Amino acid sequence: MGYGLLADVIVAIHVGYVSYVVFGQLAIFAGVVLRWQWIRNFWFRVTHLVAISIVAFEAIMDITCPLTTWENQLRAAAGQPVSGETFIGQLLHKVIFYNWPPQVFTAIYIGFALLVLATFVFAPPRWRRKKPLAA
Repeated sequence: MGYGLLADVIVAIHVGYVSYVVFGQLAIFAGVVLRWQWIRNFWFRVTHLVAISIVAFEAIMDITCPLTTWENQLRAAAGQPVSGETFIGQLLHKVIFYNWPPQVFTAIYIGFALLVLATFVFAPPRWRRKKPLAA
C-alpha cells in the first residue's frame, strides 16, 4: 500500500471523525424532537462529548490534529504536495478543511463543545436499566 493511499485513508478517517461529531449532534437534536430513545445511549453520548472535547482542547492549546500531521507526513513520503492532491484527498479535504483564520475554528470548536455539553444536560444520557432477576 503506497503512502499516498495511506494518506487518503487518514483523510477518510478524519472525515468520519468530523461526521460522527456533526451528524451525531444532529441525530441528538432530531432524537429529542422525535423521542428516539437510542440517542440517550450512555456510551454514544459520552464518546460524542469526548470526541468534540478533544477537538476543542487541541484548538485551545494550538495543537495540530494528529490525523493532519500523519496525513502530511504520508503525503511528503509519497512525494505528493502536502495538500491532499490525489482525487480522493482533494474530495475529502473540501468536505472538512476551509481557509479561515485559526481563531474562527477555535470559536466554532468551543461553541460546538458547549452545545454538545448543553444537550448532555437538557437531554441526558441514560444507563440501560437491567431487568430484575426473577426469583
